[in-house]
Amino acid sequence: MRRYHQILFVVSLIAFCWLAMMAVHELGHVMGAWVTGGTVTRVVLHPLTISRTDVMPNPQPGVVVWMGPIVGCLLPLAIALCIPRRHAVLRSTAWFFAGFCLLANGTYIAFGSFDRVGDCGEMWRTGTPTWVMLTFGAITIPTGLLVWHWLGSPREFLADPHLVTPRMAYVMFGLLVTAITLGALISPR
Repeated sequence: MRRYHQILFVVSLIAFCWLAMMAVHELGHVMGAWVTGGTVTRVVLHPLTISRTDVMPNPQPGVVVWMGPIVGCLLPLAIALCIPRRHAVLRSTAWFFAGFCLLANGTYIAFGSFDRVGDCGEMWRTGTPTWVMLTFGAITIPTGLLVWHWLGSPREFLADPHLVTPRMAYVMFGLLVTAITLGALISPR
């Protein structure tokens, strides 16, 4: 039964991180729109789609597009830094999420710079050189890996199913179900 709880925790954590990463990334776009006087017309966070934020009018699209990955990296780091050491499980989970966001945003921007998909297309259209996008990835990807390295060996974690309590597994699963439900409810059909 311990292995079941460990698997439930890991699968729920990774899926939750994906959904939460998209939400934090889109929050950055929303903040960018608000700061520059743009109007957010739609935020899509449906769990079965790639997230997106529509802004119209968008007086500063370059700022809006860059705020997504910047906030998407810095906010999770700030949250992880604020969690006291005495909350070891929550702190480790927050650091895992921060590393996940660094890797996801960095990979998206660096590799997206080659075919200019999604945000990278908008970055390119607003004058961001490819080398800037690659530099963003060159900073965030290794930083995300370093954050994960500090958490310890995944092999050791997976080798000891007693590190995950049933409560941890069910709380993480509950967070995942909540994220899926909220994303489906707030996204337009």
